[in-house]
Amino acid sequence: MPQEHNYYFITDADEIIIDEKFKRILPLRTEAELISLENSILKYGCIEPLILWNNILLDGHNRLEILKKNELPVKTVSLKLGSREEAIVYLIDFQITRRNLTPIQLSYYRGLHYNTEKQIQGSNQYTVKSAEAQSGPRQTRQSTAERLADHYNVSRNTIKRDAQVATAIDVIGETSSDIKIDILSGKTHITRKQLKEMSSGTADDISAVIAEIEEGSFISRRPGISSGANDDYAEVDSGNMQPWEKEFGKMTDEFRQVLRSHAKTEDTASVRNALRSYITMLENLYNQI
Repeated sequence: MPQEHNYYFITDADEIIIDEKFKRILPLRTEAELISLENSILKYGCIEPLILWNNILLDGHNRLEILKKNELPVKTVSLKLGSREEAIVYLIDFQITRRNLTPIQLSYYRGLHYNTEKQIQGSNQYTVKSAEAQSGPRQTRQSTAERLADHYNVSRNTIKRDAQVATAIDVIGETSSDIKIDILSGKTHITRKQLKEMSSGTADDISAVIAEIEEGSFISRRPGISSGANDDYAEVDSGNMQPWEKEFGKMTDEFRQVLRSHAKTEDTASVRNALRSYITMLENLYNQI
């Protein structure tokens, strides 16, 4: 194995291990995006190194396939992480900071981050208790939800609800990985409120929803604009709304979530891209009315 943080070339790309659980965490690229990525690599080379942990690929699955297909050298960097859970947390943070994600993807990743960190804490209970004992009774430790709320610039309650959303999506994925992918990609629409409710449901409840999705009979409740500043899960009665009103509500809600995800970053290019995308959607809606 290479030394930590040293860049190097692998002559045999088949030595890299593909972990399906890590791979399923990553958002899927469209066919057009994959074609664009391949054209860029063939023209300029693979500028970003693939990221490994214990020779397991964390980031760069699409690039690896393109490099192998075209018999190009694979540049990688190896990270030193203590466990699979730490690798998942790194992967989540890395994806959120470098991609424009949809609201459902943001909820899933924030919730998965919370659930994973709780697993890490559960496996290190003795260490945590020792640290608390040494810190003394006057020092107050920030909860995981509060810390992640600050990190992602959302409310503590949002993180808690995101955790339920992630739990429901992962439970669905255990039965049907295809439906999980469809939910995260937006192909199958299910609101975060519905997912939150499913997280406390029975196995039969989950199976029933999966069956409805597969049959095409599942009905999603369209989320509207929240009345609370930090409530991303509020619902409104859309029965009397015009189709263009529903579409406008959907676009505005998604745009607001994208802006919020970049509120604490310097990634102005992503914000500009989001604004341009929103303007284009508004123009298309205008032409349809």
